[in-house]
Amino acid sequence: MQASKSDFRSLIEQDRLARSKRAWRGTLLDYLELVKQNPRLADLAHQRMYRMIVDAGVSEIDVESDPRAKRVFGDQHVKVYNFFKDEFFGMERTLDKIVRYFHSAAMGGEEARQVLYLMGPVGSGKSSLVERLKRGLEELDPIYVIEGSPTFCNPLCLIPRHLRPAFEEMLGVRIEGDIDPVTRWRLVNEYKGEYEKMPVVTMSFSIRARRGIGVVPPVDPNNQDTSVLIGSEDISKLDRYSEGDPRVLELNGAFNVGNRGMVEFIEVFKNETEYLHTMITATQEKMVPAPGRHGTIYVDTVIVAHSNEAEWQKFKADHTNEAILDRIVVVKVPYNLRLSEEVKIYKKFLKRSHFDLKIAPHTLEIASMFAILSRLEPTPKCDLLTKLKIYNGEEVLEKGRPKKLTAHELREDAKREGLFGISTRFIMKALDVALTRSNGSIHPINVREALIGMVKEADFAEDLKKQYLEFLQDTLHKVYLELLEKDITKAFVYSFKDQAETLFQNYLDNAEAYVTKSKVKDPVTREEMYPDEGFLKSIEEQIAIIGPAADGFRQEVIAYLWSAMRRGETLSYTAYEPLKEAIEKKLMNSVRDISRIITKARTRNEEQRQKYDAMVENLLAQGYPEDSIDTILKYAANHLWKD
Repeated sequence: MQASKSDFRSLIEQDRLARSKRAWRGTLLDYLELVKQNPRLADLAHQRMYRMIVDAGVSEIDVESDPRAKRVFGDQHVKVYNFFKDEFFGMERTLDKIVRYFHSAAMGGEEARQVLYLMGPVGSGKSSLVERLKRGLEELDPIYVIEGSPTFCNPLCLIPRHLRPAFEEMLGVRIEGDIDPVTRWRLVNEYKGEYEKMPVVTMSFSIRARRGIGVVPPVDPNNQDTSVLIGSEDISKLDRYSEGDPRVLELNGAFNVGNRGMVEFIEVFKNETEYLHTMITATQEKMVPAPGRHGTIYVDTVIVAHSNEAEWQKFKADHTNEAILDRIVVVKVPYNLRLSEEVKIYKKFLKRSHFDLKIAPHTLEIASMFAILSRLEPTPKCDLLTKLKIYNGEEVLEKGRPKKLTAHELREDAKREGLFGISTRFIMKALDVALTRSNGSIHPINVREALIGMVKEADFAEDLKKQYLEFLQDTLHKVYLELLEKDITKAFVYSFKDQAETLFQNYLDNAEAYVTKSKVKDPVTREEMYPDEGFLKSIEEQIAIIGPAADGFRQEVIAYLWSAMRRGETLSYTAYEPLKEAIEKKLMNSVRDISRIITKARTRNEEQRQKYDAMVENLLAQGYPEDSIDTILKYAANHLWKD
């Protein structure tokens, strides 16, 4: 339905009406009545931002009822903050540290006088986290400021210091800070010192209008001007006012406009140390110099800085920077190391794109595996692919049994894991290359080709380039072939899941009878028979359970499933990872020959053609784009089943 001019007008008028309802104007006395009813109106900057985050909702991951989460987090209490949800993935520990900083600062702890510094590699999400905080401020209800104050002064700062204890008791809030020189001049000269008559209005935070949010980009070291931070004097007014008159001040520096909200320092350590000294007083004393001869100005702001690790290490190594270092709370923002979360990152980015997307199964998974493998530190305890699976909460098997190695144990040994490797931007560029070359249809084959090409052209060290190519051309090539064979098997076996469930139930019946030394009852004839050990062995040998090990395996399976039944869980062939793998391999082996023949055949008889067509239909049902199936099946024929 086409929108009319009246529809546009209606939308504009509704928005204007909603904004006007949020606007308020009164005197300091009127404002004090509002604060008495709602003390949160007097929140300081850190309190406001902490409540902004937690008011959006907080939940906790139930690791006891989620085996995968249990393997990832162990016994840790992991909180999920709705404020960051659906935008940031695999960053639970980082987000928890950020929220803890705001919580402590909101309570008046030492963090209230510290810079929040985010350190991590390029593309790890530092800037995005800061953008989310700034956007959150813009989404808040308007705050109350002294009308005309260039620093959006807190109205409570008008109250004289000798009266503040009485007002604090009456209002139930803490009052701190001072008004800026311009507002002080107006109080004395326009309102004759009658501060209770000073007008108070509401103000919404705005990044673009520079209201309550200041941004400091890296400045050329040869041309650093502190006016970017604290404003300047308007020399055009010096012919009308004396140099000491506050009316000559242009308080438009980042600290001035960021009062009551936050100030962001982008790539903070690209600036000269002397330029950053203003941060010391802004954090510790909550004061910044006023331009010229106008003393200092109180600022109530959250300072958030960010840069990469190399700049941090260089800055930290210089002992002359100790004064600034002592006022910094460092929060590392490493790359994500969980496969399932990395896939979500690329889904989020692709959703925002304008491509007409057709994505074959496993495409984002293979790209994500490459990114994560590049970020992991080697360990003698397992290979990197196994480490990736453990970090993802998967149950890794070793000789048919879960490998006794935890994510926590592996993380303890890793010092810089996630602070190096392939960035999300690199992967997104590869996805874009594959999409543009194939008219919006991507699959693991063309994405892997794009990644190989980009790695070869990139300015990586030769040993690193060799390692990355090995991941792509060997490790992930084999991983994809395993995934592809499983998909083709499912496509060939009619109702794969039903057949897997049948094998699962048969195995349970026979294994239980074997363990309890009883008999199996035929479901049709009701005849009692001894357990079919030949059938049990045919399943177990798929995962190398042979000989004496079979008895222990059968007991483990039955014990696990009895425990699951007591917990009220629904049993399926996927319930116990070792048995699931054995059943799937059994089915794959049963159709491998026919799959190979029909997939590779250049000419097919009628029966083969029907099976091939049915397989293609099933692949389509699994989510394979129609225009990619031919390429993928040719790839399978050339690599999966070599004669």
